[in-house]
Amino acid sequence: MKLQRNGRSKALAIGAMALVSSLSLAACGSDNNNNTTASGGSGGSAAPAAAINCGKAGSLIAAGSTAQGAAMDVWKTSFAAACSGSTINYQGGGSGAGIQQFNQGKIQFAGSDSALKPAEVDASKAVCTGGQGIDLPMVGGLISLVYNVDGVDNLVLDGPTSAKIFDSQITKWNDPAIAALNPGAKLPDTEIQTFHRSDDAGTTENLTKYFAAAGGGAWSYPAGKAWAGKGGQSANGSAGVSAQVKQVKNSISYVELAYAQTNSLKSAAINTGATKPVEATAENAASTIAKAQAAGTGSDLALKLDYATKEEGSYPLVLVTYEIVCDKGNKAETLDTLKSFLTYTASDAGQKAIGEKGYVPLPKAVTDKVNGVIATLA
Repeated sequence: MKLQRNGRSKALAIGAMALVSSLSLAACGSDNNNNTTASGGSGGSAAPAAAINCGKAGSLIAAGSTAQGAAMDVWKTSFAAACSGSTINYQGGGSGAGIQQFNQGKIQFAGSDSALKPAEVDASKAVCTGGQGIDLPMVGGLISLVYNVDGVDNLVLDGPTSAKIFDSQITKWNDPAIAALNPGAKLPDTEIQTFHRSDDAGTTENLTKYFAAAGGGAWSYPAGKAWAGKGGQSANGSAGVSAQVKQVKNSISYVELAYAQTNSLKSAAINTGATKPVEATAENAASTIAKAQAAGTGSDLALKLDYATKEEGSYPLVLVTYEIVCDKGNKAETLDTLKSFLTYTASDAGQKAIGEKGYVPLPKAVTDKVNGVIATLA
């Protein structure tokens, strides 16, 4: 099937929502930097005011993941429209920067595309009086391997080949490894220009976890938010690398699907070992996310994703963005607004709204648990 991979966002996202709602989470339980404010942003389908319980008016400041930037644009617009006097100011900067600011007590919550590490949890106890930072899964998505190669519309890659490309072990587009995955494609005899994130990014960590799980040993570095591969050029934030790929011929990078669609970038399909390559669609990512395993304990709802899945129709390069909050020790003056806003984002209406932007609505088994924890925040 030939797919124009930079379109179909609404149809795929709505289909993904229907699919993922019917799936259960396995063992669910305890594992441009976008600057958005309540008065700006791209917006989206506004939630009915009746779907949002505003509570006490207040202002929230948050930062972190740029992958969820478009989702935050939708959510803050709907929330501000429904809740007079409440504002949400979300700044990008990357997951690492968001966690750092959260642990410095500068923001009410952080967005991160990877769960808190033990050292980060320990650091959070200094600002979460009597408690600690916890991970609340809120945004489902996938990482697209976006490329700009004239004459190549249906690129296929796999774990070992993509790992070698991003580590400068494969440097030409017509390399035999790429050609073997793309029989009949007119691959140019040109240098590959890779772009990676310059900021500490959860998207980078999820990509390198995929390389570690599915790269067949081609990726020799530990997975992490900071880029470790050889060569390539860097750009800041998801918007930054998207812009570079759009402008630079024969380039490749990695961004959340919403950025691929917004910038009309082509996304590679992934050869996972299934009977046919898996397209980078919300539907295929939903299949993988719905099978995530619990990794957190207690009120921490971190998830373990299977980056090496070989199931038919399951796209392996997925991510879940967490909103990181204190379980106890939140600021009294913003706690009510925080709980109200997060309850909306985890609601059916909130998840449907971002599904229309190319994200993957989380399974109800997940959002039910998230809402249960939000109610207990203190």
